[in-house]
Amino acid sequence: MNYVTDDTMNTFLRTIQPMYDGVLGEIQKEAIAADVPIVPHEVARFLSVLLSMKKPKRILEIGTAVAFSSSLMSQYLQEDGCIHTIDRFEVMLKDARKNIARMGLEDTITILEGDAADILPTLKEPYDVIFMDAAKGQYSNFLPHCLRLLPVGGLLIVDDVLQGGTIAQTRFSVPRRQRTIHKRLGTFLWDISHHEALETSIIPIGDGVALCYKIKETAMEVEVEGVEQNEEDQ
Repeated sequence: MNYVTDDTMNTFLRTIQPMYDGVLGEIQKEAIAADVPIVPHEVARFLSVLLSMKKPKRILEIGTAVAFSSSLMSQYLQEDGCIHTIDRFEVMLKDARKNIARMGLEDTITILEGDAADILPTLKEPYDVIFMDAAKGQYSNFLPHCLRLLPVGGLLIVDDVLQGGTIAQTRFSVPRRQRTIHKRLGTFLWDISHHEALETSIIPIGDGVALCYKIKETAMEVEVEGVEQNEEDQ
């Protein structure tokens, strides 16, 4: 994986901040050793601080991988809180199920198996925090659903948004095979940075993390909620 900070800084950050202990630490070390794409340690620590302050009741994760991040986030839930996590890749989900069981989190973390594009429209209940770490080219498509599911005061946290730093370059300076995702990520970053309902900061740790705080509902969201409520009443 590419990172936006240099190797010296990454090594420093990962050395000065202690690794997680217990079963969670074992899952983290195993994933790193196997080169499984989990959030880098400095991003994990960033999540720990955010969620310690937020104390969420309900979290939605888009992109389960081996369930390291969902297991991590579960440590900061309110009592009787829950996490719903979406993924469609069985090669990852088989390990995710094992890790959730190792952590004793079967009653806390629920895997929603399938394509996020199909599952997100079916979700109705709000989430205090949404963590998105999935197909980067789909972030813009997922954004309207995230906004609909977040209440005012909710957090949207999006990982891997700077494409190893190449997002700051022109589209034609990156390899042709990366140009589509380069364009889509650039559009996504523009959208969340200029959206009337969001206060957004883009933090250059790991491969870039976007932190969005929902400050208000939009007219479109209110209209959509009204239509859904009318349909339920009929």
